[in-house]
Amino acid sequence: MRYRRSSIRYATVVGGGQTWVVGDVWQSDRLRWLVRTGFRPDVDAYETAATLEVVVDLAGVDEDDYEIQLFADALIVEGHRRLSGAKEAAIYHAASIRQGPFRVEIPLPAAIDPERVEARYERGLLRITLPKAGAR
Repeated sequence: MRYRRSSIRYATVVGGGQTWVVGDVWQSDRLRWLVRTGFRPDVDAYETAATLEVVVDLAGVDEDDYEIQLFADALIVEGHRRLSGAKEAAIYHAASIRQGPFRVEIPLPAAIDPERVEARYERGLLRITLPKAGAR
């Protein structure tokens, strides 16, 4: 597990009448080359008087295979799930466990104290506690 805090905001706003840097690529089939594929794991996010609590379902993901990023207005968890045992010559009868890259973005409804953030990974669940700024 890697934790990184950033002081930049996570959003980019393009006003009406402005030209987007990549031009007409957004209206073409070339867009799929720019879009990152992957899946979004299940997430529970809830707020208490003093904290924002986030629980991410990362069953089968090793601690070294994901990263947590904290921005002023969002929390991002991204990584990669690789399950062993998949055989190339096998015929699947069910395949509903997603593998590959994943990313989840959680908007933060309140200011967070980045010095007191705690994250723990246990039994396939990543639990992140984000204390609110000013709360003790």
